[in-house]
Amino acid sequence: MFHRGDGVAGTAEALMRSRFSAFAVQDEAYLLRTWHSTARPRSVDFEPGLRWVDLEILDKTAGGPLHRAGMVEFRARYRVNGQMGELHENSRFVREGGEWLYVAPV
Repeated sequence: MFHRGDGVAGTAEALMRSRFSAFAVQDEAYLLRTWHSTARPRSVDFEPGLRWVDLEILDKTAGGPLHRAGMVEFRARYRVNGQMGELHENSRFVREGGEWLYVAPV
């Protein structure tokens, strides 16, 4: 839904979940659109053979509908060359113009 432009994520956690899905299907346009302009790369380098398989939200601070900023700690698991791996990150989000945007890891 969010990937097609039908609405926006109402919380930082919802944006985190939608960005995980975008990484899983390699939706570069959505990832770039939801990346804050101060940290947005020119393109997203998807590692060949890497497949995102699971997302676990570990904690969140603020990031609700009435907040302007928030943090989401997560663990994302992936498989590459038959081996499992994981990314553990605490990500910073801001809300501008009614939309949540990913800024960077903390």
